[in-house]
Amino acid sequence: MPEPTAIHSTFVVERTYPQPPDRVFAAFAQPARKRRWYAEGDHEIQEFEMEFRVGGSESFRYRFKEGHPIAGSEIANESTYQDITPENRIVTTTRMSLNGKPILIAVLTLEFVASATGTDLIFTNQGTYIDWPDGPGMLEQGWHVLFDRLQKALAG
Repeated sequence: MPEPTAIHSTFVVERTYPQPPDRVFAAFAQPARKRRWYAEGDHEIQEFEMEFRVGGSESFRYRFKEGHPIAGSEIANESTYQDITPENRIVTTTRMSLNGKPILIAVLTLEFVASATGTDLIFTNQGTYIDWPDGPGMLEQGWHVLFDRLQKALAG
């Protein structure tokens, strides 16, 4: 049997932040705040736009800088907000491409749960990885890094 060209994978990342749900939720809902922890990094941002409303879109394109194993390659994330319940839940559908070729189609769910110590964030990624066998592990690791960055942004 030939190797599958589409891999289906679901992973969940849970984090606790010492801030209330409205503050953690705002880090995803406000474009300038989200750009700082989510988009900025060791790559060149070509586009970051978001219209935070049900049916609204988010577009993030960037190129890797020299020294990166795939320097010069472009990653594009195109998302649509499917469900937003303020301070409680965000659901998006997302398409990620590498140099114009789709590598991931996913449903992303963020749940914000008030706790005695702040907010429990539950992130679920349900994805189909297209011709990207290392995709699930790489993407999960990437989200861990992003949620670490979010923690620093919320503390600052």
